[in-house]
Amino acid sequence: MRALLVVNPAATTTSARTRDVLIHALASEMKLDPVTTEYRGHARDLGRQAADEDVDLVITLGGDGTINEVVNGLLHEGPDPDRLPRLAVVPGGSTNVFARALGLPNDAVEATGALLDALRQGSERTVGLGLAAGTPGSEDEGVPARWFTFNAGLGFDAGVVGRVEQHRERGKRSTHSLYLRQAIRQFLGEPHRRQGTITLERPGADPVTDLVLSIVCNTSPWTYLGNRPVYASPKASFDKGLDVLGLSRMSTASVARYGTQLLTSSPERGPHGKHATSLHDLTDFTLHSKVPLPLQMDGDHLGLRTSVTFTGVRRALRVIV
Repeated sequence: MRALLVVNPAATTTSARTRDVLIHALASEMKLDPVTTEYRGHARDLGRQAADEDVDLVITLGGDGTINEVVNGLLHEGPDPDRLPRLAVVPGGSTNVFARALGLPNDAVEATGALLDALRQGSERTVGLGLAAGTPGSEDEGVPARWFTFNAGLGFDAGVVGRVEQHRERGKRSTHSLYLRQAIRQFLGEPHRRQGTITLERPGADPVTDLVLSIVCNTSPWTYLGNRPVYASPKASFDKGLDVLGLSRMSTASVARYGTQLLTSSPERGPHGKHATSLHDLTDFTLHSKVPLPLQMDGDHLGLRTSVTFTGVRRALRVIV
């Protein structure tokens, strides 16, 4: 088996010594080509190269951002599970939502052992992914399409991600407390929290208007706070389309209520109430905003958008589990 290992040297939870040990373990089982990323987008370029060459497996050693880049490289010509290399992930980030949603251990060493066992047993699954693109006829129609593995968001949560990225660029570590602090600051500075600017449109249904927050989920949980899973859309699944949680009010009282519901959420129940809209298993829909809002995918801030069209693509990529 010929495998490409994409290593993010800035991965939050792995040291150089740990990475060397994992590389040695993987190389003992396959023909391994380890490559360390050197710039933003390098993992995407490596994934694209692997898709065009005779590579059987691409392994990522890093966080969700590294995985997202590799996936976008692998699928640069569209999904083709029978032809494209399989994907395997070894978690090395601070949250590792995609790896944990697949049921993998959150420890890099344990996950490597589980990966090797899965390869010996031929254990894999084909997962669905989300695709987001600029909406035709809008000012964002020229924005290239981009794949995401577990979630996307337009509005409030993307603003939080953007704030966290600014702090990381100044040398701060990505921690859960940093996210919580920036969420509070985003709320205090949110100009549209009482009257949302987002409209969700989908074929065959009335539009959902005046949303302040829109979270798109490709799997469940939505994220983790330490070891606690947080379920924005509990029914979301890699085997179905996309789920959406929208909130039309973010007053102090409603934030306290929905924040508590998120922290106490479970696989059976997520946020609910008269200002909450939950949609399940959507294939195509569009989010429009009256004003430019931040967009994030898989925890990566992508700038401001006014209109984004989402597609849930079933059976997009084979993954080792």
